[in-house]
Amino acid sequence: MDFVNINYGLNHKSYESLHNWSIENMSNFWDSIVKFFDIEFDHKSKTIYDFNKDFINAKWFTGSKISYSNNIFKNYNNKHPAIKFFDESGVYQEISWNSLKLKTVQFQKILIKNEIKVGDIVVGYCTNSPETIAAFLAVNSIGAIWSSCSPEFGFYSVNDRFTQLQPKILFFNSTYKYSGTIYSLIKKVKKLKKSINSIVKTVDLNSFSKFEDNSNELTLKNTPVDFNHPIWILFSSGTTDKPKAITHRTGGIILEHFKALAIHQNVIKYDNYFWYSTTGWMMWNYSLSSLLLGATLCIYDGSSNYPKIDILWDFIKKANINHFGHGSGYFQNLMDNHSTEIKSLDSSSLLTIGSTGSPLHRETNIFLNKIFKGVHIISLSGGTDVCTAFIGGNMDEKVNAGEIQCKMLGASVEIWDCDGKKIKNRSGELVLTKPLITMPVFFWNDPQNIKYKSSYFCKFKNIWTHGDWVTETQNGGFIVHGRSDSTLNRSGIRIGTSEIYSAVQTIDSVEDSLIIHIDLQKDKLILFVKSPLKIKKNHLVSVIRDKCSPRHVPDLIYKAPDIPYTLSGKKVELPIKKILMGQDSLKVISKDSLRNPESIKWYEDLYENFFKISF
Repeated sequence: MDFVNINYGLNHKSYESLHNWSIENMSNFWDSIVKFFDIEFDHKSKTIYDFNKDFINAKWFTGSKISYSNNIFKNYNNKHPAIKFFDESGVYQEISWNSLKLKTVQFQKILIKNEIKVGDIVVGYCTNSPETIAAFLAVNSIGAIWSSCSPEFGFYSVNDRFTQLQPKILFFNSTYKYSGTIYSLIKKVKKLKKSINSIVKTVDLNSFSKFEDNSNELTLKNTPVDFNHPIWILFSSGTTDKPKAITHRTGGIILEHFKALAIHQNVIKYDNYFWYSTTGWMMWNYSLSSLLLGATLCIYDGSSNYPKIDILWDFIKKANINHFGHGSGYFQNLMDNHSTEIKSLDSSSLLTIGSTGSPLHRETNIFLNKIFKGVHIISLSGGTDVCTAFIGGNMDEKVNAGEIQCKMLGASVEIWDCDGKKIKNRSGELVLTKPLITMPVFFWNDPQNIKYKSSYFCKFKNIWTHGDWVTETQNGGFIVHGRSDSTLNRSGIRIGTSEIYSAVQTIDSVEDSLIIHIDLQKDKLILFVKSPLKIKKNHLVSVIRDKCSPRHVPDLIYKAPDIPYTLSGKKVELPIKKILMGQDSLKVISKDSLRNPESIKWYEDLYENFFKISF
């Protein structure tokens, strides 16, 4: 705040005042971010920000060029490691900046040998490991575009994503370990290469796990790209169709992540930063950017609960972690099932605990405050769509349990009712009234922006509607109630209902299915199956685990007499979710719009007879 006041002749005395300035004076605000963090550009911009109602065509730093990898490696030093790595087997490793650079150069040579150039796409089907970090940095250093999926995703889920991109090179792990079991990806990779004709080479990262630390003077070539040039492609969940390929701009990611990590999470140079993630979740990409600040990136591979519930605390102690983040479900589990064990854990190095992926409930927040006294609890809410948060932490203010503290700087956040009126103290849609710098530059294979517009701009004209149910409280905090669409979000890993349906439909005895995520008080994924035969739950679980993700195995499975459909043939997901969250069915769905309106009664009865007690 002092920096802004001195350099821009202002007199901000409160966060609210600073936030208002950040959205009313976008050009000056983002200029201040560049100057404060000394962000390196190859070419300076002619215009920082230009917006005239059209979100998608808003202009950012026109004419400028920048390199993500260059802004990372300018933090090269011999005193602090670049990466600290730990896995569920207990292997601990520190990777120096020199070692990371050597490995990045090694991968860069492979890319250049295979004629990868600016704008080409390289993908990863890989674990959260130091070699994956190096592979990404190599791809980024030559101006190519990165996209990745975690190994737990089945062939069909990965194929649906990568087929859209037509990548030239695939990085992968031939084997990986999760919950004590070793899995192989070799067969899946062979199928992917056969399915995606554009792949000219596959690279097994398991063959590059050794990091050398020597004095070889190897030059890493960093190619600056246009501010709006794609840095990576993240995928939507694929609720009603194939996952959308959300493409992010290089410069927007750099500036936003400097701001979000440093200002809203208090990450500084030489801090040890950790957020549990896989390579298929945006938090992997977000965490990478801690390297921009000169912090040490701490990464973990494997189950966060195996071989013991406190395995991540072993990592905290070994790595002296200052910032610890995880999905809210992890902290809920600690409170519900492991409160005794967690009280004895050493958290003396922690400065912040971060939570995202789904709402952090009030009781869980209170629990964390009691256990980790003096540690700032930061809840974030944003999405894959922007690879950051709209609302997040404020280090200068107290945390009200169950609330996210503030609107993020540069994010023009409001809560609207269905009539487009700004509201407080009751739930509504989270919207953006002005563009965010990390909005997608476009969706891949969407030249007319049809998918882009339908994803965010259908509900309110020229207003970004994110799809979250949120209440803005009287004191300026926010309570997130969950998704207003039918995306399934477990431990921060999003997947579309259509992917679950595709998996379940391979079972001959299943006629139809419906899946919803209840996240009001307890995190429950519920699958309803229509079948003339007795449900074999173990078989259902096995199929979903194999074809989709272990994190999306249902908590509850019911045999339902029918699955409700609209007259146009769409499954009625969101209204059923609302009914099972206690809302009046007459207010959430018009039975005249249903092909089989009588089917609703069974779900109403289910709520009355079970959910009121269980939830």
